[in-house]
Amino acid sequence: MENQDEIRYQEAAKRVKKIKGFYSHLGVYIVVNIMLFLLNTQNFNAGEDYLQWKNFTTPFFWGIGLVAHGLSVFLPSMILGNNWEEKKIKELMEKEKNNKWE
Repeated sequence: MENQDEIRYQEAAKRVKKIKGFYSHLGVYIVVNIMLFLLNTQNFNAGEDYLQWKNFTTPFFWGIGLVAHGLSVFLPSMILGNNWEEKKIKELMEKEKNNKWE
């Protein structure tokens, strides 16, 4: 029983670490893109149109990466359910136990 609790704890700790990593990534994305926006507006010429592709390439492509990161963290539990990881771990442990030579 204690072994199962330890496995659950380790899996929960991994999940929390992934979520924390995503939120750190999101925070850095926001801070850096605000700084880029401020730099772009300071270097902005009055006759120029700000809505140019070059001003949005970094947030756009980095945003795609951020969305992919978020999906990798949150989508598995939304699609597969919260207990899917636990069930899969038990299944793989049983397969490994049955395949060992004793």
